Amino acid sequence: MIRLWRNAWNEYIPFLDYDVEIRTVICSTNAIESLNARYRRAVKARGHFPTEQAAMKCLYLVTRSLDPTGAGRTRWTIRWKPVINAFSVTFGDR
Repeated sequence: MIRLWRNAWNEYIPFLDYDVEIRTVICSTNAIESLNARYRRAVKARGHFPTEQAAMKCLYLVTRSLDPTGAGRTRWTIRWKPVINAFSVTFGDR
């Protein structure tokens, strides 16, 4: 275990330079994986699409069904505001 830490230390140290909010986003992929699973399920249930526009509409409807009332936007804003601020401070020149 000690050898593993020593070998990976140079790659791990730059990660610690970021703010806690940014590190949380970097480590968290649950939301992305959940959305991709829902996309796969919807595409598999449909089977095929006659046009690219039909496929995009299916994915759009899956995305909208996650928050049909739009109430999640407020929660999203409250939860992501510190992260967006940390990104703008850290990467303000980009």
